Amino acid sequence: MPIHPRETDPAVPDSADPAPEGAVRPPRGDLPSSGPPTGRGSDTDQEPGPDAAGGSAPSEDEPTAELKELEDRWRRALADLDNLRKRHARELERERTVARSRTAAAFLPVLDNLELALTHAGSDPGAIVEGVRAVRDQAVNVLELLGYPRHAETGVAFDPARHEVVGVVQDPAAPPGTVVEVLRPGYGDGERQLRPAAVTVAKRE
Repeated sequence: MPIHPRETDPAVPDSADPAPEGAVRPPRGDLPSSGPPTGRGSDTDQEPGPDAAGGSAPSEDEPTAELKELEDRWRRALADLDNLRKRHARELERERTVARSRTAAAFLPVLDNLELALTHAGSDPGAIVEGVRAVRDQAVNVLELLGYPRHAETGVAFDPARHEVVGVVQDPAAPPGTVVEVLRPGYGDGERQLRPAAVTVAKRE
C-alpha cells in the first residue's frame, strides 16, 4: 500500500518545525498557569479594610469628649442655679431687715412719749391718763401708716372676715346680728389683717 505524506495546515504552525530565524521560543516548562493565583502575597486575596465599606470609622474619643462637654455644662448650670438661689435668699433677708428696721423706727416716738409720761407721773398724777391716751393714739396712727388700720366700731353688722364672736347677748336696743361691744380692737383688712376684732353680738330671736 502506498504511503501518502501527511498534509499540514499552513495556519497552524508545527511544533516540530524549527522557529523562524531571529525568534525565541519560550520553554514549555516556564509557561504561566491559566488558573487563578493562589499565592498568599497576592493583592486579590486581601480582605477589604474598614475604609472600603463607607468611609473612616468613628473614633472612640468623640463620644467621650461630647459626654464630658455635656457634663461640664450641667455642672455649670447647677452652680449658676445655686448662686441665684443664694443671691435671692440674701436679697429677701435684706428686705426683711429693712422692713423690721422701718417698723421699729416708727415706734420709737411712741416709746419716747411713754418715757415722758412716766417722768411727769409723780408731779401730776392726773396727767398720766392724758399722756397714756395720747401715746395710744400715736401707736394706732403708726399702725395705720404701716397699712393696718384699727377697727373698733359698734352697731355695725357682724362680718366674719373682720370680727371674732366671743359672746352673744340679749339687747333689745340693738338689731339682731349687730356688734354690741368691742372687747379687743382688730387691725388690718383682708389679706393684710393682723387680727380680727373680738366682739359680742346681739342675739337673734
